[in-house]
Amino acid sequence: MPEVGYILMAVGVVFAVTFTLRALPFALLAPLRESVFLRSLGWWMPAGVMVILAGVTLQKSAGESWEHLPHALVAGAVTVGVHLGCGRNTLVSVGAGTAAFVGLVATF
Repeated sequence: MPEVGYILMAVGVVFAVTFTLRALPFALLAPLRESVFLRSLGWWMPAGVMVILAGVTLQKSAGESWEHLPHALVAGAVTVGVHLGCGRNTLVSVGAGTAAFVGLVATF
């Protein structure tokens, strides 16, 4: 059976590492609040991620079958339009784009 001191030291190390890793972002947040770069990154990054995901989806769709590519392009346009028209609500825009794609595939 391990000694009590060894167990207490191990728990202390685990506590210190966990506490430091959880506290570090809050300690670094104060100087970064005024960063113009991070503010710009926070504005553009969600749209950039959506563009990358849409590109990968279109590539996969075109690679498997060209017949659904026009549906995917129209659904992408619907997603962008709803996103810009409804106050940049990601949930609503992705839902509308998905519904448009499913509706187009089921109809045509």
